[in-house]
Amino acid sequence: MTHETVIVLDFGGQYNQLIARRVRECGVYCEVKSYKTPLSQLLEMNPKGIIFTGGPNSVYLEQSPHIQKNIFEQNIPVLGICYGCQLMAYTLGGSVTSAVTSEYGKTETQFDASSLLFGGLPETGVTWMSHTDYINGLPEGFAVSAHTADCPVAAMENAEKKLYAVQFHPEVMHTENGLQMLHNFLFKVCGCTGDWSMSSYAKTAIAQIREKVGDGKVLLALSGGVDSSVLAALLSKAIGDQLTCIFVDHGLMRKNEGDEVENAFAGWDINFIRCNAGEQFLSRLAGVTEPEAKRKIIGEEFIRVFEAEAKKIGKVDYLAQGTIYPDVIESGAGDAAVIKSHHNVGGLPDHVDFKEIIEPLRLLFKDEVRQLGTELGLSPVLVWRQPFPGPGLAIRIIGEITPEKVRILQDADAIFREEIAKAGLDRSVNQYFAVLTSMRSVGVMGDSRTYDYTLALRAVTTTDFMTADFAKLPYELLAQVSSRVVNEVGSINRVVYDVTTKPPATIEWE
Repeated sequence: MTHETVIVLDFGGQYNQLIARRVRECGVYCEVKSYKTPLSQLLEMNPKGIIFTGGPNSVYLEQSPHIQKNIFEQNIPVLGICYGCQLMAYTLGGSVTSAVTSEYGKTETQFDASSLLFGGLPETGVTWMSHTDYINGLPEGFAVSAHTADCPVAAMENAEKKLYAVQFHPEVMHTENGLQMLHNFLFKVCGCTGDWSMSSYAKTAIAQIREKVGDGKVLLALSGGVDSSVLAALLSKAIGDQLTCIFVDHGLMRKNEGDEVENAFAGWDINFIRCNAGEQFLSRLAGVTEPEAKRKIIGEEFIRVFEAEAKKIGKVDYLAQGTIYPDVIESGAGDAAVIKSHHNVGGLPDHVDFKEIIEPLRLLFKDEVRQLGTELGLSPVLVWRQPFPGPGLAIRIIGEITPEKVRILQDADAIFREEIAKAGLDRSVNQYFAVLTSMRSVGVMGDSRTYDYTLALRAVTTTDFMTADFAKLPYELLAQVSSRVVNEVGSINRVVYDVTTKPPATIEWE
C-alpha cells in the first residue's frame, strides 16, 4: 500500500478501533500498532501523523505504559487522546495527578478557536470525558487550548512542534464536532490530502492479487456472510474462474438464505459449489443442548464437508480467508487484552493441499468491507446482510435442535426482519434477530388452551459490537411482529423483547 498513513498507537484504550475507523472516514489510511512497537519500525511506515489512544492506567505509576521521549523529536505531528494526552504531558516534563473531581460523560467544554485543532468550530461544545487524573502542570512550550469547569487542561498544544493533546474523546459520537477535530488534525496539522477510498483500494487489491496468484488456483470457503461474499467478489474480479468457492449449507441458515447466496453469485465468473448438508448437521446435533458443544460439532462437521468437497478439486495453490482488521486487532495487537482468538485459526482443513493462505481484506473494517462490496457490484442482499454467527440458528435455538424448531425459528425470524425493513430501520439498527427459547407457557388461542414456545426478539445498536445498547423499537412495530408471529408461525404463543445491554449480556443468547 502506498497511501498516506497515520499510526494509531494503542495504550490499552477501549476505543482504539474506533479512532482508526474515524481516521479512515476522513479519507486517511491508518493502522493500529502497540505502544511497544520500536520507533524504527514506526518510522519505516513513513507516517504523516501519530495518534495516542486512551488507556485505563495512571501515567505516574511505574507499571503503566510509557514511551520514549524521542518519538516527539521526529518532526511528526502527534495527537494524544485521554491517557495519551496525559502521557504526552508527563513524558515532556509536565505534571499529572489525581483530580479532586473526576469527569465522566458529557461535559461542557470551552475551546480556543485560534487553535488549528478547533478552527472553524464553536467556542463552546459538549465533549465526552472519562478520566480521574488530570494535567495540573503544562510541559515547557505548551499552551492550554480547551478547559472545563473542573479540568483546567482539557486540551493543550505546542503548535510549533505540531504536538496536540485532548483530555476528552473526539472519536465518540457524544463529542460534538469530534470528527471535525480529527479532520483538522489530519489535514491542517499533518497535511494529509485524503487518498484513501474503496475505489482506489479495490484497484490496488485486484492488482496485488493478480500479481500474487499468477495462474494459480484459489479455494474459498464461502459462508454467505458479508466478509466471505465480498472476498469472493474481489477474487472474481482479480482472477475469475481460477477461484473455486465451496458454499456449505448446514441447514441452519435463515429462511431462503442458501438460495439467496447461490442466486447472488449466479452471474459471477467463479466456480461455485453448493453442498446441501443440512441432514448431516442436524443428525450430529440430535440431543445436544450445551452451546459450546453445538459450536464444536458444527465447526468440526463444516471442516469435514469442506474437506470432502475440496478433495474432489485436487491441488490448489492458495486458500483464501475473509479475515478483516478487527480480527487482527482483537487477536492481540496493541496492549489491550486479547478479546478473542483469530476467528479463522483452529478451523483450517488439515487435508486440503495448498501452499499459502491469502487474506486480502485484513486491512479493512466491516463498514469498509461493505463499501468495497458495493464498489465491486455485489448484490445488496449480501453487502447489507445482518451479522450471522457461523453456527447459524443452532445458537439461536435454546436447547436441543430439531428440524421442526429450525422451521419455526426461520419463519418467525423472517417476519421480524421483514417488519424491521418495512419500518425503514434495517440500516439504523445494527443487528436484529429472533431467538426460539426452550421455555413453554400457557396461552389461549380461540377457545382453546395452548402450551407453546416463547420467542424472544433481540435488536441492538452499537458502533463496535464490543458494547451494545438495546434498540428502542416503536411499540407499534413490536406489536405488529408479535401479532404476525403468533398468527402465522404456529407453536409460538408468546413474544418477548430483550432490553438488556452488552455488557452484562452478550448480543447473541448462546
